[in-house]
Amino acid sequence: MEQNELFARTELLIGRDAMKAIASKRVILFGVGGVGSWCAEGLIRSGIMQLTLVDSDRVAVANINRQLPATTKTVGELKVEVLKRRLEEINPQAEITAIPEIYSAESADSFQLEKYDYIIDAIDSLSHKVHLLLTASRTGATLFSSMGAALKIDPQQIRVTEFRKVRGCKLAAALRQRMRKGEEMPYKPFLCVYSEELLENRGNEALPQADEQGSFRKAQTNGTMVQVTAVFGFTLSGLVVQDICNKALKSDLPTQ
Repeated sequence: MEQNELFARTELLIGRDAMKAIASKRVILFGVGGVGSWCAEGLIRSGIMQLTLVDSDRVAVANINRQLPATTKTVGELKVEVLKRRLEEINPQAEITAIPEIYSAESADSFQLEKYDYIIDAIDSLSHKVHLLLTASRTGATLFSSMGAALKIDPQQIRVTEFRKVRGCKLAAALRQRMRKGEEMPYKPFLCVYSEELLENRGNEALPQADEQGSFRKAQTNGTMVQVTAVFGFTLSGLVVQDICNKALKSDLPTQ
């Protein structure tokens, strides 16, 4: 199957030059859970050919309600490996690298962020997220980040804005507070996907099936739903594709 067959409808919309530009970019995605997994799918279905997936977690039963790699048949498997198999079925020619590791201050250098054109943050751990955002903002890559997608049910309230302008999101506020405490803010602006909607858990937090056995301990487990997490993820992938297309279009414009 030819590449031009796979992406014929995409090329019809954005043109051959933009399609080539999309295929040439290197993207690294941190976190392939409820947000990141759908972002990965959106990227590959849009023609991204070089994608690195970073996540150390394994599929848990409680992931099934919202995460792309999670089914009753994949419980216990590494999320990045499950997702890699799926993405390679969509486009066998794409170069998918699966790294089952945790991003942290100690491991940051091993990811060689300077090699990528786009860095996407979809991780939950506050300390790791702070370090990634600060580090990525100092690279030449374009950075996009997901804020908190839990405790929300209405995808129509999902928005995009620059990190410093995000309001009504507890995660964004906590990130900025942690950064100010460390006396270091992002080196350059970057866009975030967020929602000001904030509901409360109405169920029993002690339910055993809510245990997701993640790679780090969360202060609190909050309810989440796929119609929100998936839209967060697809919006992130859309930001990448739009940015590539806009830059490709500008490069085609005649100089004055």
